[in-house]
Amino acid sequence: MKKTILFLLIMSSMKFSKSQSSAFTNYPIYSGNDLGLVYSKASSQFRIWSPEAEAAQLLLYREGNGGEPISIIDMEKSEGGTWISRIAGDQQGKFYVFRVRIQKKWMDEVPDPYARSVGMNGKRAMVTDLTLTDPTGWDKDISPAFLHPTDAIIYELHIRDASISNSSGITHKGKFLGLAEKGSRYKTGLKTGLDHLKELGVTHIHILPAYDFYSVDESKPDQPQYNWGYDPLNYNTPEGSYSSNPQDGAVRIREFKKMIQTFHKNGLRIVMDVVYNHTMLTEKSYFNQLVPGYYYRQDKKGGFSNATACGNEIASERYMVRKFMLESVLYWVKEYHVDGFRFDLMGVHDIETMNLISEELHAIRPDILIYGEGWTAGASPLPDSLRALKANVSKLDRIAVFSDDIRDGIKGSVFEHEDKGFVSGKPGMEESVKFGIVASCRHPQVDYTKVNYSKSPYAKEPYQTITYCECHDNHVLWDKLKISAPEASTAQRKEMHKLALSIILTAQGISFLHAGTEFLRTKKGVENSFDAPDSINAIDWSLKSKNLDIFKYVKGLIRMRKAHPAFRMMHSDEIRENLHFEEQVPPGVIAFTLNGAAAGDTWKKIFVVYNGGTEPIALPLPSGKWHAKISNNNFTGSKHKSQSTIRVNASSCSVYYQ
Repeated sequence: MKKTILFLLIMSSMKFSKSQSSAFTNYPIYSGNDLGLVYSKASSQFRIWSPEAEAAQLLLYREGNGGEPISIIDMEKSEGGTWISRIAGDQQGKFYVFRVRIQKKWMDEVPDPYARSVGMNGKRAMVTDLTLTDPTGWDKDISPAFLHPTDAIIYELHIRDASISNSSGITHKGKFLGLAEKGSRYKTGLKTGLDHLKELGVTHIHILPAYDFYSVDESKPDQPQYNWGYDPLNYNTPEGSYSSNPQDGAVRIREFKKMIQTFHKNGLRIVMDVVYNHTMLTEKSYFNQLVPGYYYRQDKKGGFSNATACGNEIASERYMVRKFMLESVLYWVKEYHVDGFRFDLMGVHDIETMNLISEELHAIRPDILIYGEGWTAGASPLPDSLRALKANVSKLDRIAVFSDDIRDGIKGSVFEHEDKGFVSGKPGMEESVKFGIVASCRHPQVDYTKVNYSKSPYAKEPYQTITYCECHDNHVLWDKLKISAPEASTAQRKEMHKLALSIILTAQGISFLHAGTEFLRTKKGVENSFDAPDSINAIDWSLKSKNLDIFKYVKGLIRMRKAHPAFRMMHSDEIRENLHFEEQVPPGVIAFTLNGAAAGDTWKKIFVVYNGGTEPIALPLPSGKWHAKISNNNFTGSKHKSQSTIRVNASSCSVYYQ
């Protein structure tokens, strides 16, 4: 769900009458693909869309901040509500902004929303020859092979968290280049950073917002500052605080590309977390200074509607907003070779826009991965039936949503901190977990009346569900277990943790892990760490040494999932035909068999059992001779044979195969 971001946003007093709001539909639209800057050494063309403007000016500066403009150029009115200016000669390295006059008032100087390179703190755009930002060999950069969405094992990571701790052994701490470093080690010799990600075996690195966001002052790199980045400023250029030189817009671009290139060379794909549902600024936003009101939805009183709980919500259904979102994601794919997108509060966006984005992205990258939060943080004036909500995922084209059903089924409600879940012994959570095991698809053995949130299946296919139990929002899993099961020993909570990740990595759908969960990451009990210091958010790489057994177990689960397609079937009819839940099991236990042969697996049959209860049980295996791959949260020898009746410990997973 949306973070409870206490940005101290001030709700704008600007109001838009009904007649003015309806007038937005009468604005001329521009269908060209040259909004913003079109650069060449011979000349630079600047075009902005501002249909209500009476006049528009382009201002050039030598610096990204401060100083007087070196030129103020009156722009010419052009087609489709745009204004244009062309300057002869090479303008490389100059900074620029625009201002428009509306109702006889000059608005603020702003870079255009399409700006692809910006200076310090994103106040001014920068004329940049993008060909000069390509690292060596960029033209030969190729994403690792990836066939099916359900093959994805996503690892959610914050750029700064990954390397800022001294325990990381990384030189470029908190930077894009930090994740491009190879050979980093903790003092015990264990791998950290990039080498750790490669060792773990995940397929996609989902990076928290890395576009240019508002809340970190790039002019104070030595001052402790932190934010997740869900406060967008400039959508089409990387965040400056993650670069070695935020003053030069080309540097952040080059270093972000270098990180992606290094990921690709090491078998890792990259997913960008994008936040098109709201802007950090509202009345003073770059959108609003050029076209007041248009980019945002209005409530019944004519003010800014607020389904995001951040002061505004983007009107994705309007033509020029939809155009902006589409061109933005296409730009990230084409210029930066990004492999996927996670849409923050995707439920704010309309279905038509999301499907258009998916269609266009898949046309150029058939293996693109697209998913998002299928909910909002408040009511929206756009009807539920038109928005990309979890309940409407069957209407979405090759787009997945997060399953809060299995998330809270596994560990307990994220809203009730002391609430237990299946892995911590709460009765009655079996059907919610089973609903997640079949990836929110229709299955005859799931009793939907007992599922915690969804009383009917919402996914048509398993690739429409993100199977997870934690993310950056709310308590990390280890902290949640400590808060909700204080009576349990540390050893018992470790078993609960291992069981939770066992479920995620043996369930159908797309697997999703939060960074550091593989060695019991803690945020010291802080639930909403969006602006907490590094002492809370930084990944403590010493935990890998302290909990090496957990790391090895999770690594083994990932390897097993990747080796056996029965755990990641591509179609819902396969799941219905090949996944059978055992019905004669005690309360607190879930057991199922997989027809591996039918799923193209080398294991002909697979039997999986989870005991979420607090006591061990004896359970008969289905008929036939079985080998144990996992016995009570521990990998066994590959030829280990099992008895016809097995002992299943409390808070444990076991996996058997024929």
